[in-house]
Amino acid sequence: MDSILVIDDDLALCRLLQRTLCAEGYDARFSLTGAEGLQMLQQADFQLVLLDVMLPGADGFELLARIRAESDLPVLMLTARNDSASKVRGLRTGADDYLAKPFAMEELLARVQSLIRRYTRLNRLPPAERLNFAGLTIDPAGCAVFRDGAAVELLPKEYAVLLFCARHQGQILTKKQIYEAVWQAPYAYDDSNIMATISRLRKKIEPDPAHPTYLQTVKGFGYRFSREV
Repeated sequence: MDSILVIDDDLALCRLLQRTLCAEGYDARFSLTGAEGLQMLQQADFQLVLLDVMLPGADGFELLARIRAESDLPVLMLTARNDSASKVRGLRTGADDYLAKPFAMEELLARVQSLIRRYTRLNRLPPAERLNFAGLTIDPAGCAVFRDGAAVELLPKEYAVLLFCARHQGQILTKKQIYEAVWQAPYAYDDSNIMATISRLRKKIEPDPAHPTYLQTVKGFGYRFSREV
């Protein structure tokens, strides 16, 4: 049974989410504070975190950064804020998805199912040969990436985007192709997820993120993993 942790200071919402998720077959628990939530994450295995932005004490962005320092667990952020700046900040900090309140339970459940499915599949990839490029190695068997021999810590979406593009080396890939392959959902012309993920990815793998060697932008079309490497 997949376990989900809800971190939100709204007790009524937490109880509603717990009932709804349990009815769908999940083991759902909740915490009203970030400190308690971090403690619960250390004491049990979860497959997803639903994280509110507006928390007492450290806010959701700070809590997300602490989670990301130790785990690649999928995080779906919940917030009353619907401005693009907050959304981009959450994605850049490492959130896997973002849902503004109020939301329909059907949409929440669909996103929960999608995130857990991708996370479990990514962690059960069959063995495959390493992909070797100039200064960069991708090891699908271990879901690992190395730059100049040193391990690079990537989040699941960052790794999945890199692997998909590298396996199509030299091909121009549209945002739609990348989104549907990695996010496993219909592309709705929302570039924030892809752009934020690629921006973080470049900072981790590129010698000069402003002038990418591996993951290059093809203006007006999309992205391409360089055939020159």
